[in-house]
Amino acid sequence: MSVLDVKVVKDYIRMCSDTVGQGWHERNGGNLTYRMRPEEVEVCRPYFRAVPGEWVNMGVQAENLAGEYFISTGSGKFLRNVELEPQNNICIAELNGTGDSYRIVWGLEAGGVPTSEFPTHMMNHSVRKRVTNGENRIIYHAHPPYIIALTYVLPLKAEVFTRMLWKSATECCVVFPDGVGVVPWMVPGGTDIARATCEQMERYEAAIWAFHGLFVSGTSFDIAFGLMHTIEKAAQIASIALSASPDGKIRQVITDDNLRTIGKEFGVTLNEDVLNYRSDDPLFF
Repeated sequence: MSVLDVKVVKDYIRMCSDTVGQGWHERNGGNLTYRMRPEEVEVCRPYFRAVPGEWVNMGVQAENLAGEYFISTGSGKFLRNVELEPQNNICIAELNGTGDSYRIVWGLEAGGVPTSEFPTHMMNHSVRKRVTNGENRIIYHAHPPYIIALTYVLPLKAEVFTRMLWKSATECCVVFPDGVGVVPWMVPGGTDIARATCEQMERYEAAIWAFHGLFVSGTSFDIAFGLMHTIEKAAQIASIALSASPDGKIRQVITDDNLRTIGKEFGVTLNEDVLNYRSDDPLFF
């Protein structure tokens, strides 16, 4: 056996392959981190480096993540290569006792560091761990094209994007009943975008990065992948509908009362702030 035979590592690699197959990861775009369960760490521990890497300060502090372990993609690495050479493209990183530094205990054998957005991921892991009572374990960022395209034509407001997505595919309001957040364009990898995303993650499971991509969280690989997939497919439907209309207007949609009925039938509570939101913008419905 090797660490690559451990189920959680195999599941992580599969998600990387599945998302590449969707076309969401051009070149070295996107990143994925997973907060490991204690039992998963123990299964992997025999394969850790005899001498861990040096501690590296992240520039941020996440006290509630102190001592935890994360599987992470590498900075500058291509997700399409994770399946071929996982030992050179991903790593397991340990956080120190104060949650402000990490060290690599496995992986990136040919050199490298965790994703350049590792501090952003850690800040958002910290928020999602707190607001979900520890259930959330995944932070995932990708560049799905249709959701990016919508950021050029819709007002950059959570309520507008959520309504558009909910009304574009029936299942959306069940998959993300709280809605989606929106972050205006910011330089990626910096403190500003990390903090702005954290603000959205206090309430939403997903945050759209204007002109850039989508940032989602989840309790499992299936849930996180499914959330990204659902949002992007709804954005694709919305984009096609807007393009097909000769005047760029939507003729008919799922109504607000329809959405409430769906929520009731599926036992989910929809964000009423979204349902009650109104706008004079011509693209709003």
